Amino acid sequence: MKALSGIKVLDFSQGAAGPYASMTLGDFGAEIIKVEPPSGDWSRTLGPPFIEGESVTYLSLNRNKRSIVIDLKHPEGRDIALKMARNVDVIIESFRPGVLDKMGLGYNKISSINPKVIYCSISGFGQNGPWKNKPGVDGIIQAVSGFMSVTGTEGMSPIKAGTLIADMMGGTLASNGILLSLIAREKTGRGQKVDQSLFDAMLATQLVGLCSYLASGELPSRLGSEAPYAVPNGAFPTKDGYIMIAANLESKWTSLCKLLNKIEWLEDLRFSSNKNRVENRKLLIPLLEEVLATKNTHEWIKLLENYDIICSPITNYEDLVSLQQVKQNEMITEMEHPYVGSFKIIGIPQKLSSTPGKQEKHPPMLGQHSEEILQEFGYNRSYIEDVLDTRGVVQLNYKGEGVVGK
Repeated sequence: MKALSGIKVLDFSQGAAGPYASMTLGDFGAEIIKVEPPSGDWSRTLGPPFIEGESVTYLSLNRNKRSIVIDLKHPEGRDIALKMARNVDVIIESFRPGVLDKMGLGYNKISSINPKVIYCSISGFGQNGPWKNKPGVDGIIQAVSGFMSVTGTEGMSPIKAGTLIADMMGGTLASNGILLSLIAREKTGRGQKVDQSLFDAMLATQLVGLCSYLASGELPSRLGSEAPYAVPNGAFPTKDGYIMIAANLESKWTSLCKLLNKIEWLEDLRFSSNKNRVENRKLLIPLLEEVLATKNTHEWIKLLENYDIICSPITNYEDLVSLQQVKQNEMITEMEHPYVGSFKIIGIPQKLSSTPGKQEKHPPMLGQHSEEILQEFGYNRSYIEDVLDTRGVVQLNYKGEGVVGK
């Protein structure tokens, strides 16, 4: 038994946020039908890196799905999509607001023929408001959401996060909204629309910082690795690297002063409370840096842990993938792919004891399952091959081809 067994999802989304949302559902048993245009999900072309012509971006976001190619610009293609939409539990789309409405595949149309459907629209800025038609990729959303204004260090240009944080957060909240809607449907018998924007997701990501601004009216400074609300809570150079220390509680601050043999700091009024340390961070941080630069990172980790002070080395990806904790949590696993062979992928972060997620299906080739999916929805083989494929309404994958990233 899987948590989402029996839930059928029609996924029109491309890129990262929507595919991440549907992959999350697929990991826990939902049947994901990935609807792609003839050119394929545009993430198939993103790279480098590629593995045997397949984009790593695409591979990382599309396990546990089946692919069907439908040309939605073709009237018969829209008819097929509408027929499929009658018999699914969830629809996910990431077109600009209004595009699917013009095709006759918008929420109002679909919900009129399938009142139980959960219809999730993922967009840059949401389905309403003056910016609803603005395009919004991850970097743009990081910029306009205020996130880049607080990232980096004082005097530097604004910095974007090194990962797709807006897409991943947007996809995570979209899947959350879908799950909430499925629970609500159990109570009401009706579906609903989920409007998830990457913009709103990034505002939610900054909840503490934004609320602090709303309360104080003071624009936050760019503090690098330091926390705006506590000192010490940041990265410090050691003799051979960097270490992250979070000693913001008074008990931890006391322990840190004892460990560093700086009892006089406990008596210094400038550092006597977290509030005072925050106000005097420019005085305290250099003092801490001077002491912490005298030992290697592993030496400090051992000493800090003995004093029960929260700390960590700052790892790069090479260090990260070799950590025993990563292995124990099964967060780097392998999948088999007919063209790529064995490739590594990030595991499932949610650990359910009774209905765990599984990585069962490799990311599909373009149109790999077109024919079998169409047959499941009532189309006979001869009509699929002689009419739909011939007219370019759908695209079949007779030989398992579909690598488009070469």
